[in-house]
Amino acid sequence: MDWISVLFTIGFIMIVVGFILSFIATLTIVFKGLRSRRAKAPGWGGLIMVGPIPIIFGTSKETVKIIVILSILLMILALIVILILGWLK
Repeated sequence: MDWISVLFTIGFIMIVVGFILSFIATLTIVFKGLRSRRAKAPGWGGLIMVGPIPIIFGTSKETVKIIVILSILLMILALIVILILGWLK
């Protein structure tokens, strides 16, 4: 196998894992909300990466803090992948 097919396979697997994790997170939030007796709604938020710029939105400060931390980790991971691919050339 050449590097292009390996990178394609890794990228495809990462996309599938991302969808699965999003689905599991959604189910967890829904079931947690159903079990809760309080009227407090669960926090929601999202992250859209446009190149290196994150666009973050959320319903509570805690949700936004978690998403900010995750976006920083995502940018660090992207930087590591770019550096590794640069060294492989």
